[in-house]
Amino acid sequence: MPPFRAVATALRKTTERLAAEVVASSASPPEWSELEWAIARSVSAMQGISTLLANNLSWSGPPTWVSFLAEQREQSVQRHARIGAVLEQIDAAARQRSVECVALKGAALRALDLYRPGERPMADVDLLVASRDMQAISAAMAEIDYVEAFETHRHRVFEPRSKTPQPGYAEHVDNPLKIEIHTAIAEALPVRKVDITARLKSGRMRPGLNNYPDLVSLLLHLLLHAAGNMRAHALRQVQLHDIALVGNLLYDHDWDMLLGQRHDDEVRWWLYPPLALTARYYPNHIPGEALRAARARCPRILRLAAARQSLTDVSWSNLRIPAFPGIAWSRTPFEVVRLVRSRALPSRASLAELEVTRRAQPQLDTVPWYGVSHGRRILRWLFSRPPRVQTMVSVLAALRDARG
Repeated sequence: MPPFRAVATALRKTTERLAAEVVASSASPPEWSELEWAIARSVSAMQGISTLLANNLSWSGPPTWVSFLAEQREQSVQRHARIGAVLEQIDAAARQRSVECVALKGAALRALDLYRPGERPMADVDLLVASRDMQAISAAMAEIDYVEAFETHRHRVFEPRSKTPQPGYAEHVDNPLKIEIHTAIAEALPVRKVDITARLKSGRMRPGLNNYPDLVSLLLHLLLHAAGNMRAHALRQVQLHDIALVGNLLYDHDWDMLLGQRHDDEVRWWLYPPLALTARYYPNHIPGEALRAARARCPRILRLAAARQSLTDVSWSNLRIPAFPGIAWSRTPFEVVRLVRSRALPSRASLAELEVTRRAQPQLDTVPWYGVSHGRRILRWLFSRPPRVQTMVSVLAALRDARG
């Protein structure tokens, strides 16, 4: 295994170059080492941009890179068709039980035809349903041969009754497709929740799968999800791509609606970081007036932090585990204290969810982190540079793949 610094440097170098290539391909390939080309595969998968690169690059690169992208495109196109079939099954089963569902994020973007088949990866299907319909939607899941796998504070997760082990770190048609059922859409920023559930439901919903009420609602959800992931340093570039594409469809009055509405009598102070990051990597996709308005509503500390952050800093490409991720999102000293306490003394529920995640993703045990005590993890956060587990699992898999 290469040293921490070498891997971290390669992750940043390849992430930033590939991020630019997605938007506008250069004429010639980068001059990377074998290590960097291998890590580029991991970055491409983690950022969800493999098929976008396969479809849009003007250069080829080494044969192993070319074959990787070609394989990813083929697998993604096959998976796209499979996801479409599952969505049809969900719609039919929900209609039969008179359950109204909002198809969220990736499922909604499919209907807009903003991507070519397979360009946008989907590891799961997200649905928003009313709490009163949980029993009915569970029965609908059973009808399409899905069973409940686990539950977190965010959602209940259903998986195919019969599933094959995940083949690897990248896209594959046989990767299990989860269905995540939400009764609320909210993000902790960083500890106080921002809830937009009511804005995502329409008064004209019918049984089965429904669209968002309008494009503003869709973009609002994409931005809140991106904000939550930026806070946790778990963003993917494909999320910025989503925001840029949907943002292009909005008119001035749509942007006024997005920025003008309030939540719990507060302005949407959290919009600026994801909008600013999107504007940085996708020039001319976010109107300057909208960006200035969002900036004016953003707290000063968060605004300054957002100005310095790169995609690498706030995404899975960041190899370092921060002790207090997203502390700049705190709006009061009390929120800072709550965040520090939640990290130093996590609740039993939080530790239980961590264990659920570990059991659901056994590949995480490749890196010894979740198996050690929380006290030891705190000491390593403070006095060493522990590598991020999910990122290291992907990097190690890509390095093994590169060695054949």
